[in-house]
Amino acid sequence: MPLLPIFLAGMFPMFLIALLGFFGLALFGMLVICVGLASSNEAHDNFNQDIIVHGYAPGPERAARASDMHLAARLGLRLEAVGVAMVITAAIGLCYAA
Repeated sequence: MPLLPIFLAGMFPMFLIALLGFFGLALFGMLVICVGLASSNEAHDNFNQDIIVHGYAPGPERAARASDMHLAARLGLRLEAVGVAMVITAAIGLCYAA
């Protein structure tokens, strides 16, 4: 119940994106690309902050943190790829719809 106002406020922009058709798909794809870039940047920022603030950790711990960073960066790359695919799909749809 406390999240109902947030749901109601967010419902209308998503409804408008759906009404825009292929342009809405391209807009949503751009948003997904931005989320992927933000995720990758956050992963690199957290790793660099651990290295700078906490110093160089022992080998196994540093390797574990690097592995976590690479996992988050790969997730960001996948989101970027999905966003690009959505934008390309929207562009193709706009070309054939006209």
